[in-house]
Amino acid sequence: MRIRQLTAALLLFALTGVLTAPLRAEEVTEKAGVATGVTVGNTIAVPLKAMSVVIGALSGALSFIVTGGDTEVAKQVWRDSAEGPYVVTPELARKSVGQRPELAQQK
Repeated sequence: MRIRQLTAALLLFALTGVLTAPLRAEEVTEKAGVATGVTVGNTIAVPLKAMSVVIGALSGALSFIVTGGDTEVAKQVWRDSAEGPYVVTPELARKSVGQRPELAQQK
């Protein structure tokens, strides 16, 4: 009985792999690479961006005090430190790495 269940499971697994829609290896590899890059990038970029916003807010307040109430300087510091992007997206990752011409030719 156990052997039949194992055989049926292996047959189902094999048929599932054969009957699925064919995908090019480059597409799967590219998607996996982008997903990995976005995940790793966000684990680094999100805390750094949070620290940047906090430090920028404090620096803007300090620049307001040091310059004797110059709001333009404080606003510029706040704007520069609080501007996005806040997270790494797949589009941002692709734009940062650049377009790969060898993948564009295959599509």
